[in-house]
Amino acid sequence: MPFQFEEHDPETYRRKGRFISLAMAGQLAVFGLVFAQLLQAAFDGGFWLNVLGVVLGLVATSLVFAVLRERPWMAEVRYVWQLKHHLSRVSGYLPALRRAVEEGNDTALDLLAFYHQGMVQLAELNGRTLDDDAEAVAQRMKVRLAREARGLPERVDGFDPHDLAAFRRG
Repeated sequence: MPFQFEEHDPETYRRKGRFISLAMAGQLAVFGLVFAQLLQAAFDGGFWLNVLGVVLGLVATSLVFAVLRERPWMAEVRYVWQLKHHLSRVSGYLPALRRAVEEGNDTALDLLAFYHQGMVQLAELNGRTLDDDAEAVAQRMKVRLAREARGLPERVDGFDPHDLAAFRRG
């Protein structure tokens, strides 16, 4: 399923992200305590029943958020989760993609452009600046110049995971 870049307000994302993180932690604590207390009362105590209660609380919290994930008010957080997932997938192919760009592969160039564009957007959404790692800056510039030399637009619209099939991981 292709992934398309979207514009989101960084402040809204950070506010919702903090709220959702606190809600998940609170929900885990409540569910963990409730399940642990129920198990303690039903089976006469024990350390492993407490551990089982916490595990059941984690499962219940995960199920609640799996249901809520598709709600419209989760759009920003869901988008960032998907962006991180796709960036993680592409990062496993970076060495192969860099070699393919040297060989003139336009698909690899598009994938590297997606990776760098996604990293910049993720940093903006999180309110951080990209580290000034000279190698990363040089790689971004190299991709930008290669796209310009081939007459390709500087930015890509998104990412199709099927494009990675042509490359070997690592």
